[in-house]
Amino acid sequence: MRKVGILLMILAAIWINKVSAQDKILNLNKPEREEWFSGLGFGMFIHWSMDVQLGLVISHSMVGASDDYLYRYVNELPNTFNPDEFDASEWAKAAKLAGMKYVVFTTKHHNGFCMFDTKTTDFNIINTPYGEDITRQVIDAFRKEGLAIGLYFSPDDFHFLYRQGVLISRTRPEVLASNNEQLNKYVKRQMTELMTQYGNIDIVFLDGMEQYGKTEVAKVCWDINPDIVVTRGAIKTPEQEIPDKPIPAPWEACYTFGDQWQYRPTNENYKSATDVIQKLIEIRAKGGNFLLNFGPDEKGRFPQEQAAGLNEVSLWMFINQEAFDNTEPLDIVHEDNIWFLKKKDENTIYAFLVEDQWRFGERKVIVIKSLQARRDSKIFILGQNSKVLEYFPDVDTEPTIKNTNVGLEISVMRSHRIYNDRKWSNPIVVKLEGADLKN
Repeated sequence: MRKVGILLMILAAIWINKVSAQDKILNLNKPEREEWFSGLGFGMFIHWSMDVQLGLVISHSMVGASDDYLYRYVNELPNTFNPDEFDASEWAKAAKLAGMKYVVFTTKHHNGFCMFDTKTTDFNIINTPYGEDITRQVIDAFRKEGLAIGLYFSPDDFHFLYRQGVLISRTRPEVLASNNEQLNKYVKRQMTELMTQYGNIDIVFLDGMEQYGKTEVAKVCWDINPDIVVTRGAIKTPEQEIPDKPIPAPWEACYTFGDQWQYRPTNENYKSATDVIQKLIEIRAKGGNFLLNFGPDEKGRFPQEQAAGLNEVSLWMFINQEAFDNTEPLDIVHEDNIWFLKKKDENTIYAFLVEDQWRFGERKVIVIKSLQARRDSKIFILGQNSKVLEYFPDVDTEPTIKNTNVGLEISVMRSHRIYNDRKWSNPIVVKLEGADLKN
């Protein structure tokens, strides 16, 4: 009996190891390419498919839908999709102005509709009234602006299952590529097209229900381009949340501007630009990338609410871009509502002061307990010269810095007029040259 017990323990250990090996994420990203990716920091995510015409959740309405619904979804919706006001160059210029360094575009979501020219299916953008390769236009426009090119691709494919006569589901085994040989071959052919038709692709975001399906497709990407960075499917990509504590880089937090990934014309709740900015600060201070999603409407335009929010982010980044160029997390991520980044290979620290209210011309004295100044330390406020306060010639606007028994004391004034009413609810960034962490 004792021998039988030992044998059972050995078999159990083998089974556990086998399961662990299956669950283990395959990551063939080169370390130097992951470091490059982490340096990008801020990217534009774009969710867009032909069902945007109805303003509903992208793809997922096919799950649990009636036969009549599915027939009209597959056979009629593509016939009315004509985003004739789409201009990829406008999107690319807006992303660049906001300080974004890369784009990730949905070439195919779970519904199986291809936003690119493919020979694998007629269920694609070429067979619509629009009739042009949207993916190519996006890639060309963002590449022209110097942004890295990322493609979202889903190995899940509801249209393929529909044509197979398989019930569209998120739980049945036959909907997964690992259990559906035809689907597996099909999505790998599509991924090969994407990797060979559009020049060099920098990033691939693989979204699906299983690691096997993602890994099979990821191997196609790495085989064709060993320098590509696979994000979802190889690294952590938390969705609509930021880790409580820093996690090892690279990682990427994905957020919607509203509640829904694809454009929703009614019942939508948009984040403020201030919320977006504060998320960007926290994510970068914790060593992650921030992938912010936009959903164009049925005509190919960014909705006014998204465009306006992006404009405010662009204004803030125009002032504070320096703090995100060639910087990395500090060992101390934040102290209360002060967040930190540091210049790589330099003794320069950027302190992001996230204050609820800061009136124009108001001076605040802040003590940072974790930092100390050197004799030659200097302080600046990004975007302002700190020499004048408009219409108030006798006001001293100069920032100061000194060590105290408690910590590093900085005295700073908001003296840069941004809006006509002099209100500005977004964080101020203080640059500290020659500051160090306290021993």
